[in-house]
Amino acid sequence: MHDDRSIVEHRLRRVLTERVRPAVHSASVPLAVERWDAPGEPVPVAEGLAAAYRPAAPGDRWGPAWGTTWFRITGTVPAAWAGRTVEAVLDLGFDRMTPGFQCEGLVLSADGREVKGLNPFNDWVPVGDPVRGGERVEWYVEAAANPVLTAHAPTSEGDRLTSGDRPLYRLGRTDLVVVEPEVRELAHDLDVLSELMPELSETEARRHLVLRAVEDALDALDLGDVPGTAAAARARLAGVLASPAHASAHRISAVGHAHIDSAWLWPLRETVRKVARTCANVLALMDEHPGFVFAMSQAQQLDWMKQHRPELFERIKKKVSEGQFVPVGGMWVESDTNMVGGEAMARQFLYGKRFFLDEFGIETREVWLPDSFGYTAALPQLVKLAGAHWFLTQKISWSQTNRFPHHTFRWEGIDGTRIFTHFPPVDTYNSDLGGSQLAHAARNYREKGRGSRSLVPFGWGDGGGGPTREMLARAHRLHDLEGSPRVTVERPAAFFEQARAEYPDAPVWAGELYLELHRGTYTSQAGTKQGNRRSESLLREAELWAATAAVRVPGYAYPYEDLERIWKTVLLHQFHDILPGSSIAWVHREARATHAAVHEELAALTLAAQTALAGPGDTELVFNCAPHARRGVPAGGAGVPAPPAAPVTAEERHGGGHVLANDRLVVEIDARGLVVSAHDLAAGREAVAPGAAANLLQIHSDFPNMWDAWDIEEFHRHTVTDLDRAESLELVEAGPERASVRVVRAFGASRAVQTLTLRAGAAVLDIETEVDWQETEKLLKAAFPLDVKADRTAAETQFGHVYRATHTNTSWEAAKFEICAHRWIHAEEPGWGVAVLNDSTYGHDVTRDVRPDGGQTTTVRLSLLRAPRYPDPETDRGTHTLRYSLAPGAGIGDAVRDGHRLNLPERTVRGAHPVEPLVAVDDDAVVVEAVKLAEDRGGDVVVRLYECLGGRATATLTAGFDLVAATATDLLERPLDAGAEGSAVTSVAGSRVGLALRPFQIVTLRLRRA
Repeated sequence: MHDDRSIVEHRLRRVLTERVRPAVHSASVPLAVERWDAPGEPVPVAEGLAAAYRPAAPGDRWGPAWGTTWFRITGTVPAAWAGRTVEAVLDLGFDRMTPGFQCEGLVLSADGREVKGLNPFNDWVPVGDPVRGGERVEWYVEAAANPVLTAHAPTSEGDRLTSGDRPLYRLGRTDLVVVEPEVRELAHDLDVLSELMPELSETEARRHLVLRAVEDALDALDLGDVPGTAAAARARLAGVLASPAHASAHRISAVGHAHIDSAWLWPLRETVRKVARTCANVLALMDEHPGFVFAMSQAQQLDWMKQHRPELFERIKKKVSEGQFVPVGGMWVESDTNMVGGEAMARQFLYGKRFFLDEFGIETREVWLPDSFGYTAALPQLVKLAGAHWFLTQKISWSQTNRFPHHTFRWEGIDGTRIFTHFPPVDTYNSDLGGSQLAHAARNYREKGRGSRSLVPFGWGDGGGGPTREMLARAHRLHDLEGSPRVTVERPAAFFEQARAEYPDAPVWAGELYLELHRGTYTSQAGTKQGNRRSESLLREAELWAATAAVRVPGYAYPYEDLERIWKTVLLHQFHDILPGSSIAWVHREARATHAAVHEELAALTLAAQTALAGPGDTELVFNCAPHARRGVPAGGAGVPAPPAAPVTAEERHGGGHVLANDRLVVEIDARGLVVSAHDLAAGREAVAPGAAANLLQIHSDFPNMWDAWDIEEFHRHTVTDLDRAESLELVEAGPERASVRVVRAFGASRAVQTLTLRAGAAVLDIETEVDWQETEKLLKAAFPLDVKADRTAAETQFGHVYRATHTNTSWEAAKFEICAHRWIHAEEPGWGVAVLNDSTYGHDVTRDVRPDGGQTTTVRLSLLRAPRYPDPETDRGTHTLRYSLAPGAGIGDAVRDGHRLNLPERTVRGAHPVEPLVAVDDDAVVVEAVKLAEDRGGDVVVRLYECLGGRATATLTAGFDLVAATATDLLERPLDAGAEGSAVTSVAGSRVGLALRPFQIVTLRLRRA
């Protein structure tokens, strides 16, 4: 035997590739092929089956980008093949790159039943094992000509409106073949050992035993007669394949999976087909492998199967009942968690878990988010309130700067809730169960000595495809094999139960799971983000006024179906490649149109409810949807606003510009149109740092190292251009209720028009920025240098806020050079602070500097617009209107109030009488997040609220109706046990409900009406 391992490995690689695998198929006969090119978008199956087909042949070109070609495949199994295993090989023109990012196909029977999907590593269709001979085969293949868009280069093929019409693919082999089962098993044996050998150390006896066995097997194999000698070769391998793993070997729970992005480098409509192809594949594997378990998240995707592939969905339901097809995750989609609003996060769980319960009778216990771009610190509490116990992700392994210290731990959220969490050390959610990956998982596992097991999701994902029979063959051989981790194919719940049992005192990580990568997703595709924020706000309005009308107005019907349908549409568009702005142009074009339609429909629903509440009349009533009173109108009510106590004044400023003032602020805007002073009259404090200017637009070069739409690199700060020249500056409104200054700037090929407004009685300066954005690879920011020494800032997140350091003492803090905030960021010294608020911006950065006078400047900047070229080369080209505000003297409670004010504008409706709130809370620290009717349509009022300041709160909720009972529930509106941790209800007397809330506690109340 040769001692040089590389000689054996090279010999094995060549024999396996050039002799063994080709010999798996012996005899072959061609199949007849016909084609029909569908015009435009995909057609229903019935139309595809009934189409007029024409002759075709291997070598024919097909498929312009995003086109669909239907192939009819027919043939007869030769009589001489009786008793043999037979399948078809159907090659659509695959280039053998990763499945899911090129052409794909769905094989259907002549009656339209889904047989299986086709992709580069799954190009076979079973015929018989064994066949009788003479069988007639007839299949239809719906082939999708999805373009390859993985080159990270600008392309026009990311939208069917701009893609070319040249054929992208050439039809390959379409044959019936005889399968040599013993050769296939030999290929699997050699495949596993070829991956095992490089992972064994030089000094291990096991390495030499495997090398000797492999060389003996290759010596026994006649390369001129592989089928005839495969059994002999396998016999030489039997001993090393039967040697059991060491008792201390790492244990891997292998879970079949196919992480399918609900949109990314393909549109939503293609995802529907990807899910069908993947589900057909795994169902076929389940029939052949009863021990195979496949986990699938995203209720939306399964709902698509229910709508578009009902027969396939029924087969899925059967496999769910048998325990092989396992719904996981409990969310409507695998959403982004940084930018999704609090109530929307609650609805992801409400509608996701309810779907799994209604359709399958399954209570999902794990939250499954392997690929989202960081995880909000509000999530643990939401996970628990959804009735889940465990959390899984993979993405934090992508962090570029710091290695996360745990793989199994307890994650603590902003309210103190802890959730048992696992990061698979295999560092992929698309494992092929190869030896190198499993060895990496064992080496990488950071809980050694305390825990012994990890989870590996295996199967082709992102673009779909799922597990293959080759992966299952590896799992079978690696179940108990010396030199490898032990591999058991099992359900995720089995892993979590065992992992928690062996590691009950796992370490705690408190706070957000910040991904040190993909920071540009807080800003890319501003139109999609703005559409989402406004959809969330409008849904709040529509539900509040519809619930109020349903209780107060006889004959008014609460629009259950409309609201649920709209919520699910909005939740879908919160998927982690849609809301973050990292999908192709087609996806975002449709997202903008969808949000516009949602806004129009919600505005109509809101107006109908408000009109019913106001009654016929001519009084101008202001409807206040915000959770705080404003201008004398109560939260959640409508009335005639009180006049301001003092008017706004506007004067010319010495040296140019204008001075705007009311009884709370004095704002100076200089001749450049920049805010050089914002003076808080009550505190006698200046918000703008000395010598600096706020509302300063700045342009940076923005060319990340790889992931254009995803990333903002720290080096973007190395170059900056201040946009401090104004084309024009004019006072366009001068009180008494408001005063406004308009500033026009031109830069590059773009133009910005800013309107700065001070309202009577307001402690905030509102800024509206309309930008005609025509830049490429640039980043637009708005800077607010504040005269505040702040070691940390608070940023709003779902149901609370998170603190982040302004310094860079450690690499962990330095890595957070771009951060996410919802409606506000707050910087303060003890007793005085400043908030910067926004209506649709998520990306921010905060820096601090020491001035020559010894004071410190804390600069808060909003990331307004980007211009990446991949995957959408026209990202955000066009006009955007962005609103943000400066609030000198604001505390966190003020930031919460003014953030809602900016995002929930008043609505004026003519009517007869004021509208009293349906519910009211007497403590501003307790914020009402949602008011709606119960999902079970029993007429109960559901109120979701939370403590917003990070402290204890005692409050009384008063119902504006006869109250029979008040019950604390989970997110699915199911009662919590009496005295349960999340209850918060201390008393119920008449129409009043006493509440005692922990810091950032979320409480859902179900109020029973008389």
